[in-house]
Amino acid sequence: MSTKNNKSVTILIADDDEEDRMLLKDAFEESHLLNEIYFVDDGEELTDYLYRKGQYTNPLLSPRPGMILLDLNMPKKDGREALKEIKANPELRTIPIIVLTTSRAEEDIIRSYDLGVNSFITKPVTFKSLIEVVQMLGRYWLEIVELPDIKQNKE
Repeated sequence: MSTKNNKSVTILIADDDEEDRMLLKDAFEESHLLNEIYFVDDGEELTDYLYRKGQYTNPLLSPRPGMILLDLNMPKKDGREALKEIKANPELRTIPIIVLTTSRAEEDIIRSYDLGVNSFITKPVTFKSLIEVVQMLGRYWLEIVELPDIKQNKE
């Protein structure tokens, strides 16, 4: 896999399921994607991270993500609420957000796109399929697509 610009894109994953986070981390490693990956447990932590609140005030420990993988069904503030808030903020709305969730509900798909999500993916059930999804995400989002230069955005 080419490393055109994928190493420099920081990925923030918002998912409350510890096992899913571990599987995603392993799938990224298995796919040889060298991106820095950060995890948050819910939508509240996600927005704290993006607004540099609480434990996320240090930009060296919580760099601005170039992409967010977002689960919809999380405690405190769910992914739908977080998505709506992020896409309403002019400084954050350019960050690509890919919903990666267990939901297959048509209303979740429609609402996510209405709120500005860039892609909607249902989580695969096997690790092999997850690796394939991560590889496709890597190829498309980190090699083919031109992403905004986050260094030009405010840190």
